[in-house]
Amino acid sequence: MDLKALYNLTYGMYIVSTEYEGKINGQIANVGGQVTDNPIRFFICINNSNFTTDLIKKRRAFTVSILSEESDMKLIGKFGFKSGRDINKFEGTDYVLTDDKLPIVRETCLSYLVVDVESELNLGSHTVFIGKVRDCGLFDNKSKPMTYAYYHLVKGGLTQKNAPTYIDDKVNEEKNIGGKAMKKYKCTVCGYIYDPAKGDPDSGIKPGTSFEDIPADWKCPICGVSKDMFEPME
Repeated sequence: MDLKALYNLTYGMYIVSTEYEGKINGQIANVGGQVTDNPIRFFICINNSNFTTDLIKKRRAFTVSILSEESDMKLIGKFGFKSGRDINKFEGTDYVLTDDKLPIVRETCLSYLVVDVESELNLGSHTVFIGKVRDCGLFDNKSKPMTYAYYHLVKGGLTQKNAPTYIDDKVNEEKNIGGKAMKKYKCTVCGYIYDPAKGDPDSGIKPGTSFEDIPADWKCPICGVSKDMFEPME
């Protein structure tokens, strides 16, 4: 069975958020979508170990903010690779609250949905929440939505291990640029791979920049750890 066949499935990139007893939290999710039109229903699938899952089960409602292609990897890193049990992910983030205190991320998001949970399905590792959309709106009708493929192929993003689409891909390679082989380096905390062929344009690192030539104060675009937390990929 060739698991790479699954890479051809299409997904979006969302920030799913909720609130319970004054605590707000959100996370990146890519498995979700509309399932009925009258009434409009939306489903989302997230890991049972995630803090967001705990809060949705108690609050029975969530919001979905749809990311654009311009979304910063640091925003994705904060909501996708850090836990709301440890930090306030909304600190420094542009967001608004609904009348009943549910958070909606505005930062580089195209639109939003507010969903009241009607049912849930526990799949062991993940839970699917299905609910009725009671409100939705636009922030930006000009930019393009970020697809999961764009996140990987253009942004160089990774799949968090708790994601339902995670595949343990151990294929490594070196890029040869200008006749010089330059190794990829992997973050030992979140697994982000620095590829010299792609660089890190969001942080001002141009394609073709070797890891050794990156400034010492550069940080992982996903989890924010320092350069010394990376190791070469053999």
